[in-house]
Amino acid sequence: MTDVTDLGAVLAVWAHPDDETYLTGGLFGALTDIGHRVACITATRGEAGGATGTAGRLARLRTEELDAALKVLGVEEHHWLDYPDGGCADVDADAAANRVAAVMDDVRPDTVVTFGPDGYTGHPDHCAVSAWTGRAVAQCRNPPRLLHAVSREAVVDPALDEDFGVFELGRPRVCADEDMAVLLHLDGAALDRKVEALQRQISQTGVLIDAVGLERYRAWVATEAFAEPE
Repeated sequence: MTDVTDLGAVLAVWAHPDDETYLTGGLFGALTDIGHRVACITATRGEAGGATGTAGRLARLRTEELDAALKVLGVEEHHWLDYPDGGCADVDADAAANRVAAVMDDVRPDTVVTFGPDGYTGHPDHCAVSAWTGRAVAQCRNPPRLLHAVSREAVVDPALDEDFGVFELGRPRVCADEDMAVLLHLDGAALDRKVEALQRQISQTGVLIDAVGLERYRAWVATEAFAEPE
């Protein structure tokens, strides 16, 4: 299993504001604490899902919330692709991959982290971002290491997953702990920091935190797992 200090410079590629904190908040904090370069790409502003006519306001709110979350995690390099929330599967995949590759050319990461082909939750935007990122990595003359967000065999809180439909569209790849490239168990200050960053995105996290309570929520987000592509 790889120590985070061996990941080098890291570029993470995600679909919506809050993906980055849920899936790599602990990793981001660990890397920035030791001075590693961390950059993040977000494909959409997360404007879908609000009431009719509120997409613009929601996009502005989620933009501000993501900026605040990344500040908590110490991440200063962030890139928006500004694709439509819910419409990434309809975007020209080659053009999107080229845009991701252009950021890679600038950052020159040692490691790239993103969704696997399953999209982690099966969301079509997530699956599209995975495909773009894979294409972008393949274009590199010296390809960085590619890691996918995966799930452990031991599910933290299956009742919460079921009650809130987390995996309604699909489930992530499951890996044994010994097959993980990186497995983080967050506690103490590291978990406090991740939860603080998630709370900065309260438009997305507030309902769940209120429903299950902060301690149960903390336990639910305390593990991050990544594996090499299959």
